[in-house]
Amino acid sequence: MKEVPRYLVNFSLARLPREETDILIIGSGIAGLYTALKAAGRCRVAIVTKDDPGKCATDLAQGGIAAALGEADSVELHVQDTLAAGAGLSDPAAAAVLAAEGPGRVRELMDWGIPFDYQGGRLALGQEGAHSRRRILHAGGDATGAAIWQGLAARAAGEKNIRILPETMVLDLLVAGGECYGALVLTPDGSLRAVLARATVLASGGAGRLYPVTTNPAVATGDGLAMAYRAGAEVMDLEFYQFHPTVLVHPGSHGFLITEAVRGEGAVLRNQAGERFMPGYHPSAELAPRDVVARAIAREMARQGSGSVFLDLTHLDGKLVERRFPTITSTCRRLGLDPRRDWLPVAPAAHYHMGGVRTDLSGRTSIESLYAGGEAACTGVHGANRLASNSLLEGVVFTGRIADDLLNRKLRHFTTHGLEYNGLREGGPALEEAGAAVPAIMQRRVGLARDAEGLAEAAAALEVHWPLLDYPARGRREAEVRNLLLLARLLTRAAAWRRESRGAHYRTDFPEPDAAYRKRLVLARGKEDREIPV
Repeated sequence: MKEVPRYLVNFSLARLPREETDILIIGSGIAGLYTALKAAGRCRVAIVTKDDPGKCATDLAQGGIAAALGEADSVELHVQDTLAAGAGLSDPAAAAVLAAEGPGRVRELMDWGIPFDYQGGRLALGQEGAHSRRRILHAGGDATGAAIWQGLAARAAGEKNIRILPETMVLDLLVAGGECYGALVLTPDGSLRAVLARATVLASGGAGRLYPVTTNPAVATGDGLAMAYRAGAEVMDLEFYQFHPTVLVHPGSHGFLITEAVRGEGAVLRNQAGERFMPGYHPSAELAPRDVVARAIAREMARQGSGSVFLDLTHLDGKLVERRFPTITSTCRRLGLDPRRDWLPVAPAAHYHMGGVRTDLSGRTSIESLYAGGEAACTGVHGANRLASNSLLEGVVFTGRIADDLLNRKLRHFTTHGLEYNGLREGGPALEEAGAAVPAIMQRRVGLARDAEGLAEAAAALEVHWPLLDYPARGRREAEVRNLLLLARLLTRAAAWRRESRGAHYRTDFPEPDAAYRKRLVLARGKEDREIPV
């Protein structure tokens, strides 16, 4: 893999307009908003988001947030389920933090007015795949993410120390001497600006746009992960990309997710012949871990030459379906489908990246004064396969720890550095070709199933577009395509290294897990790849 240029643009910090803040947060989803709210009592916080703040994965989350709050549940059981789903690669310490601190963070959300659903005077707890207990809190039936985001955003709007900068894209982190001093941003009018900060938090979400069909919003182009890598931060577990098993297949809907909670309430999967097939693949049938269900669906589709299987809710109580899943019901009806009467055509699609910027349990990265939280981070808690509804929980547990760390440390004073960069050539090849090629390559060769030949083919195909990185990005779309190209190459490299099948990473040429690969691959720009045993 050729050398990666340090920045997306040429610049001289001395010539740029600048502003200062105590804490710069990149991203406006649950991770960014929660960090800001916890830190705003004592710090000035600027939240930078490249689009409208509500266009984030949090707003789209249907299923809910997992926490051991049920009478028959416990922290220990939640830890066990998290580790089991992680297929031997989850960090037990991170899983223990998530499960133990989760209930307190969720109760805080309740205190802040997040309207979780109740039934019979008690919290309504849903069931999802690979959970041994009903522990999924939800709001508005299947509108949990939207309810949480709206509540946090309203609260942030009332904080005088929080300022949100919409339609402002962060291009790169400003790093000197191993310490982060803020970021270069592209303002709404297309000009370059520096935001200097005493600490910077990456909460920029995932990279679903690596693939042509994804449940992620259009903004999910992996910007935070790419800029952290260019800055020299360690990244980890990049080969593990989770495909959600049940995404609606319909010409009027692109990437609309059918939450796993539907299967938790008793919905079943059927192939084109109408046969229920999941009991033949796993003892837990439709409630098996997501990687198992997604591959089973893919095999049934291949076996029958079809573009989908069916999710059958028709045997469930119609009133339950209406009450519990109003978003799904209304969306399907708009498309001419009725979940109470019709089998819903579904197929796997790109959903969640377990890999990210490597952090400790307080969100600290390998670069001083740079933190990462939410999907952009990799604490090791998810291992090879994220347990359903642990993502929203991660977005408050570990970012709460980031805020605690920020408030308990002495933020250093601003230091003026004569940072500049002139390593990029002017001009450049056409953008459109690479923009279309990257997702197509990833879907064909680095998707749900992989092998050595396909990964080598993907690496070679991506290399054709690599010269694009030698030229400056002239706007948001150009920056996004460069970020996706870099991440695609890194993910492919990690997938080629892991010669086994584990969790979301499935190799047809190495179809079984191998104890020799109970380790993680850590990548960093300009350094040798590093293996860390679990």
